[in-house]
Amino acid sequence: MTIVLLSLLLAGAVGVGAYLWVTTTRWQESSADWESQARALGEDVARLEADLDGANAELESARGQLTTAQDRITELANEKAQLGDENEASQQYLDYQSRVSDAAGKVAAALGQCTTAQSQLIGYLNNRDAYDPADLERFSGQVDELCQAATDANAQLQQELAG
Repeated sequence: MTIVLLSLLLAGAVGVGAYLWVTTTRWQESSADWESQARALGEDVARLEADLDGANAELESARGQLTTAQDRITELANEKAQLGDENEASQQYLDYQSRVSDAAGKVAAALGQCTTAQSQLIGYLNNRDAYDPADLERFSGQVDELCQAATDANAQLQQELAG
């Protein structure tokens, strides 16, 4: 009877040991997977923050260009106003101002959209755990496109000013 009881206890101990070993192994594998995912997400966050820093630098540059462009618009408008016949000069001035105002309006609107989108992206990045990383990546790309549109609008304004 004692041998049977000891055999059952030994079999139970071996079963519990095997269960604990399997559970521990699975936990270690799961832990390694989570750690790998956390590292990947950390790299994504670092890349997105670098992209955001770059976009902010582009935005500051575009703002400086806009100020320079506005100053140049004033200078060119003054130069054009001094040309030839007052009526002709006035008409040229109005046409020029209209084109430049349209271009400057596009730059201002594009910069506004870029700034707003970047602010939203910063907010999302500050609470990145609440969002899907793929969605954050996609939105970051959209922000880059908006800011590129602002840069393109500024280039068109610069062409208008040069012409």
